[in-house]
Amino acid sequence: MTSIGIIGSQGRMGHALVNAIGEQEELSHAGGVDQDDDFAALLAQSDVLVDFSVPDGLSNRLDLCAEAGKPMLVGTTGLEPAHHLSIDAAAKTVAVLQTGNTSLGVNMLAALVKQAASRLGDDWDIEIVEMHHRHKVDAPSGTAILLGEAAAKGRGINLNDHSERGRDGQTGARQKGAIGFAALRGGSVAGDHQVILATDEERIELGHRAENRMIFARGAVKAALWLTQQQPGRYDMTDMLGLD
Repeated sequence: MTSIGIIGSQGRMGHALVNAIGEQEELSHAGGVDQDDDFAALLAQSDVLVDFSVPDGLSNRLDLCAEAGKPMLVGTTGLEPAHHLSIDAAAKTVAVLQTGNTSLGVNMLAALVKQAASRLGDDWDIEIVEMHHRHKVDAPSGTAILLGEAAAKGRGINLNDHSERGRDGQTGARQKGAIGFAALRGGSVAGDHQVILATDEERIELGHRAENRMIFARGAVKAALWLTQQQPGRYDMTDMLGLD
């Protein structure tokens, strides 16, 4: 039986993860923490860790996982470049899966976006629109960035150098080849994402709507179980789904 420890256990995703673990007989819930002071005890009881907390302390948690030889799924959003360097460092010792979204549907959407972007020229403008509940604090969402990165990979460009965000006032003409983002917040929306590819006189719209947070929890549990069978390295959901 595989034991899964949850970091960020009192959040919405933490509660959903407990329910998702309980749906499968081959899994057990090792416990959860919300303060890093308790992390060492949870680490000792877990076969794999799932982190849906906050970026603060992530680097330390990754270091401890690497020392203990425990794989880790990082679903925390709002990561900075330093966090990604910590993920790369830990991945030299243990398996680490980092993703902005654990929904199987969203990651299939990302694969479709990448393919579309690779086949269509930069005369097709790409816009990503996302909406989440009023309590979400980071924007664009981790999922929107995941979709933007998929589009950028399809075009062979760097997303940071080709993105447009927060348009307001006299913005001037849209930059050719840019990937635009718009973030909406309100109500209790679990997560809506739409990728629009638009050119003269036609457009393609690809989207995904999350109706319940359990889709993310079930995807995370499936990915965590898969992660326990992998060699050290950095992975994402496309690796788990065999999409690349």
